[in-house]
Amino acid sequence: MDLLKLVSDKALLDPARLGEVAMAIKKPGESIENALVKAGVNLSDILAAKGEYYGLPIRELGQKSVPFDVLRFVPEESARHYHFAPIGVVDGALEIGVTEPDDIEARDALTFISSKVGMPYKIFLISDTDFEKLLTQYKGLSGEVGKALGELETELTVETQKEEKEGKGGKKRLSLEETEITETSAEGITEDAPVTKIVATVLRHASEQRASDIHIEAMQEQTRVRFRIDGVLITNITLPTKIHPAVVARIKVLSNMRLDEKRKPQDGRFSARVGGDKVDFRVSTFPTYYGEKVVMRILGTAAKDLKLEDLGMTPRDLALIRAAIKKPYGLVLVSGPTGSGKSTTLYALLNEVDREKNNVLSLEDPVEYTIPGVSQSQVRPEIGYTFANGLRTTLRQDPNIIMVGEIRDAETAELAVQAALTGHLVLSTIHTNNAVGIVPRLLDMGVEPYLIPPVLVLGMAQRLVRTLCKGGGRKMKVDESMQKMFTEEFADLAPEYRKNIPPLDEVYKLDPTPDCPSGTRGRIAVFEMFEMTSELEKAILANKAEDDMFSLVRKNGMLTMKEDAIIKSARGVIPFEEVNTLGGEFEMDETVKVPEAPAPVAIAEDGSLAEPKEKEIEL
Repeated sequence: MDLLKLVSDKALLDPARLGEVAMAIKKPGESIENALVKAGVNLSDILAAKGEYYGLPIRELGQKSVPFDVLRFVPEESARHYHFAPIGVVDGALEIGVTEPDDIEARDALTFISSKVGMPYKIFLISDTDFEKLLTQYKGLSGEVGKALGELETELTVETQKEEKEGKGGKKRLSLEETEITETSAEGITEDAPVTKIVATVLRHASEQRASDIHIEAMQEQTRVRFRIDGVLITNITLPTKIHPAVVARIKVLSNMRLDEKRKPQDGRFSARVGGDKVDFRVSTFPTYYGEKVVMRILGTAAKDLKLEDLGMTPRDLALIRAAIKKPYGLVLVSGPTGSGKSTTLYALLNEVDREKNNVLSLEDPVEYTIPGVSQSQVRPEIGYTFANGLRTTLRQDPNIIMVGEIRDAETAELAVQAALTGHLVLSTIHTNNAVGIVPRLLDMGVEPYLIPPVLVLGMAQRLVRTLCKGGGRKMKVDESMQKMFTEEFADLAPEYRKNIPPLDEVYKLDPTPDCPSGTRGRIAVFEMFEMTSELEKAILANKAEDDMFSLVRKNGMLTMKEDAIIKSARGVIPFEEVNTLGGEFEMDETVKVPEAPAPVAIAEDGSLAEPKEKEIEL
């Protein structure tokens, strides 16, 4: 396309200035679009003319930034080479901004990328100016880590040349591939700026992307860095295997771990400032065949904003739990697997109690959040300071409320029950599959049946499910067969509680948006909880089966976690797809294609982006 002729035909430029523009574009680095703008042609008019010529819709980005989650669908090097970049995800399709629509190779590359990410694409014509803005937005994790690796390569080269001049070096080492970084040399290299930058960049990006955990693991040919976001592990970047010992050693230095101990696991902790906020990182190392694996849990250090209302409880559950923590004594147990948000719930409960008039203590492993007015203590089993020993100590500290991180064994269970019997409110967690399972679990731990009814004031279970992006999700009409399944699901619930359930004629499904390509952002808990009643007390003393106890708590209005999830989906809080993760078997007539996470960014030994291994097209 001759853009000059097109502009002339559209009378967008004074014909007398055509020659001036033609001369300007002969200068190195001067684009025709830029020259036309300097000559007084409006950029929007240029874009509109090009769109009319190609028969393509146009898109002006203006000051709008494209989320990194969207940019990751197209590698930066592909964007630069083919002059296209992702600008959004709408209705399950990847929107692509292009500057050269007639480039056949670019179209082939787009087709390949589309099949790789599992999404159709839609092309929009964008200006060169907006394309350059998109390229600057690629300065994310890959760019910063690649730059740091390049600096590390340079420093190794300079150091080797310096040693050779001084007669110390016998072997020339000029690249990371040729450099053997041993555990001893790793200790020194951790203080070098490049490795420090690599670790700092990974930590910062994980925090900014709302990750809960960072996994750094050595593999045969590379080191994989994964972030757990909304409960799902996503590979974000791969690093050269050669620098793995240096990265691990840097994290060990931060966590005050032994650098020379690689044969057994270690635990540590450190804090960092991310965007002005203090963030805690709980670190665990694990020896594997190819090297130590490091997992870091990202913890906020303040829980002052945690409120029960924000946890997603129903009005009934909220009333039950608030009544329980107002009791002068008793046992409140929260059940769920690791990573189900139990600690967050306990911290929210501590925020509700009167910490001015009550002496509140906690035993934790580890202390994940700090609560003003609570004396928090971290147990250390390696030196004999266990939950059981800690409980004995807290009882001599004149406590009113005791929070115990977890009831893991019979001794801790017995002490927690005794503390609740002797005038203390005890909050703790326990591992069971559901809320009612708390009772048989306590019995298995050796707690006498006659002790459970007097102390157990509330039992609850919870799981975390993904929440829909704000303004996201798509309504789906519930068909007759699904409506029948819903009716059967709630059939055994007492009528006085069933009437409080909202209409289940529609539920919300996943629907990616331009700013939220996964369709979800963040997580919320689903709950089930029961209070002790005289009927339940009789069932426990009579050693009734768990199913019988479940029937009794259902009569008192307990919703299951799956039912809580169904209601939250009907209210547009979570996608209906999350219901099946809780044991549901609901079939949906229509499905929404949610794009898979794009391939991780691979960093080569020289700090550049590694070439993709696919042979169909060279990107």
